[in-house]
Amino acid sequence: MLRGLRKASSNWLGKAVMAAVVGFLVISFAIWGIGDIFRGFGRSTVAKIGRTEITIEQFRSLYNDRMQQYSRQFGRPITPEQARVTGLDRAAIGQIFSEILLDERAHALGLALSDAEVAKQITKDPAFQGLNGQFDRSRFEQIIRNAGYTEARFVAEQRRQLLRRELAGTIASGLSVPRTLVEAANRYQNEQRSIEYVLLDRALAGEVAPPPPEVLAKYFEERKSLFRTPEYRKLVIVSLIPSEQARWIEISDADLKRAYEERRARYVTPERRHILQIDFPNAEAASAAAERIAKGATFAEIAKELGKSEKDIDLGTVPKAAVIDRAAADAAFALKEGEVSAPVQGRFGTVLVQVLKIEPEQVRPLEQVAGELKQELAAARAKSEIFDLYNKIEDARAEGKSLAEAAANLKLEARTIEAVDRSGRDAAGTPVKLPDAERLLAGAFATDVGVERDPLRFQDGYIWYDVTGISPSRERSLDEIKDQVEARWREQEIATRLDTKATEMLDKLKAGGTLAEIAAANHLKVETLTGLKRGEPAGPLSAPGIDAVFRTAKDAAGKTQAAQPAEQVVFRVTDIVVPVIDMSSEEAKRDLEALNRGVSEDILAEYIARLESEIGVTINQSALNQVISGGAGEGAD
Repeated sequence: MLRGLRKASSNWLGKAVMAAVVGFLVISFAIWGIGDIFRGFGRSTVAKIGRTEITIEQFRSLYNDRMQQYSRQFGRPITPEQARVTGLDRAAIGQIFSEILLDERAHALGLALSDAEVAKQITKDPAFQGLNGQFDRSRFEQIIRNAGYTEARFVAEQRRQLLRRELAGTIASGLSVPRTLVEAANRYQNEQRSIEYVLLDRALAGEVAPPPPEVLAKYFEERKSLFRTPEYRKLVIVSLIPSEQARWIEISDADLKRAYEERRARYVTPERRHILQIDFPNAEAASAAAERIAKGATFAEIAKELGKSEKDIDLGTVPKAAVIDRAAADAAFALKEGEVSAPVQGRFGTVLVQVLKIEPEQVRPLEQVAGELKQELAAARAKSEIFDLYNKIEDARAEGKSLAEAAANLKLEARTIEAVDRSGRDAAGTPVKLPDAERLLAGAFATDVGVERDPLRFQDGYIWYDVTGISPSRERSLDEIKDQVEARWREQEIATRLDTKATEMLDKLKAGGTLAEIAAANHLKVETLTGLKRGEPAGPLSAPGIDAVFRTAKDAAGKTQAAQPAEQVVFRVTDIVVPVIDMSSEEAKRDLEALNRGVSEDILAEYIARLESEIGVTINQSALNQVISGGAGEGAD
C-alpha cells in the first residue's frame, strides 16, 4: 500500500507535499484496485471504513481541506487537473482513509485523551505563541479562523491527531536500523571508482555508404510504425487572459495617482524599534527599578537580578502593530532612542520598556512603484472587461455562431493553428506555443469537429477552442520520407559497427590483453577518470554508463554506450574507494535518522494494510471521482 503513494508522489511536487504535510506521517494505501468496491449503500456515500460511513459532503470537506493545505504550502491554488497529474489527489485520499482507519482502531482500543491534555498540547504549539513565548489566545483564534476552523472543530481535530500520533508512535517509533545498513547506504552514496577507458567515436565506424534500395526498403517495411504521421488537429483558439489583455489598456496619470493614494499604506514600511521589556510582579517593584535606572543602573543589570536572560527581555526590532500589549507599544513608540519608560500598566502586568534603536518609516514614492501599479490597474480593468466579453462570446455561441465568427464580431483575435499533434508540435516538428498547452491539447484530442466545448479557466481568464479539422494518423510511403529512413538506418549501422568493435576489444581484454595495447592497435587514446560516483555523469559517460562501471568488479573490464548516440566506451575499473563512515559524524547521524524514518514508515504502512484488511474498506468509485474531479461522477480509470 505504501508503494501506491510512493508512485503517486514520485515527482518533485509529490515529494514536496510528502515532506511538508504537518502533524502525521503521510502513510497511504493503494485505494485504486481494492476488490471490495462499494455496493449496498446509498449513492451519497463515498466510503465505509469500519463503523464510519463517509458521505459525499463529508468527504468533500475533508478533501478540500487537504487541497487548501497543499495550496497554502505551494503559494498558489491547485486545480483538480493539477492534483491528478501530480498525484496530490491520491496522496490526499490515501491520507484521509489512513487516518480514519487509525481513528477506528483507537476507538476499538478505547484510547482517549483528557481535555486538559489536549489543551496543554495546543498551548505548547509554537504557532500559537506570541512574542513573549507564551500562548496567545488572540493569535490562536486568528490562525484557526483563517484556516476555516471553529474552536470546537479544531480541538476535536487535534484530539484525533494526538491519538493517531500515540497509536502510530507505539507501532513505529523507537526503531533503530543496524550499523550494517547505515554502512551499506553510505557506501552506495559515497563509493568512488576510477577507470581507464577508450572512446569509440563515430569516426571509428568508417565511411557508411548509402544502403542498396532493397536493404532500405526491407528496413522500412520492418519499422513502418515508427514513421507514421501522428494525428493532427486544426484548431481555432480565442484566449482572454488578464495579463495579455492588460497590455492594451492605457492607465492615465490621474488614475495612477489616485490609485497610489488609495493604496499608499501598501508602499509604507512602518517605523520599527528594537525594544527591550521587563515585566514586574507589581507597580512598586517597577517604580523601584525605574529609580535605579535613573541613577545609573542598566536595563540588563535589572533583568539579570530578576533572573531573566537577554532572550527573555528582547522583543526584537518590530513595528508598533507587532507589540501585543497596546499600552507597552504606546510607551515604547513615544521614547527616544536609548530611553527607558516610566512604569507601564499593561495587559499582562507592570512593565518597563527601553528602545535601543529606531528605524524610521520609509515610503516608496509613486515614481518608484508606477510600473507595477500600472500593471495591477490594467490587470484589474482587464478582468472586468473579460467577464463582459465572456458573456458576449457565450451568447454568440449559443446563437450558433462559430468561435471565429464570435471573435470577429467582438474584434478579438482568433488564432488558427493549422496542424498540431498530441505533443504540441506542428507538421514540421516545431513546438507550437499554446496557452495552458497540456489541458488545451487534452481537450482538443478528446473532442471532434463541430463539438462545442466549455472554455478552460486559466489565470483568471478563459481559453476557447474549436476543432475545425482532423488529419488522422497514417502510414507514409518510403518515397515520402526516404531521407529520414536512410538517416535512421545510417545511425543504426554506425551503432552496430561500434558495438561490434567494442565487443571485440572487450573479448581481447578478457583474454589477457591490456587496454593500452588494444587502443594502440586501433589508433585510440587511453584516458582516465577518477572520483566517479553513482548517478553522476562524467567524461563521455552518461548516468547509465556510470551504472555499468559500478556493476563491474575491480580490475575487470566492461563496455557501455557513451553519452553521445551510437558511440561506445570500453573501460577497466582500476580502483574502488570504499568510504569509511564515522558513526559519530553529523552525516552518519543524518543517514541513520533517514533510514530509521524510512523503516518506521514501512512498518506503519504494513500496520495500515493490516487495519484495512481487519476493519474493512468499501469505496463508491463513482462518488469518489465526483469529489476529486470537482464535477459529476465517472467511471474509474
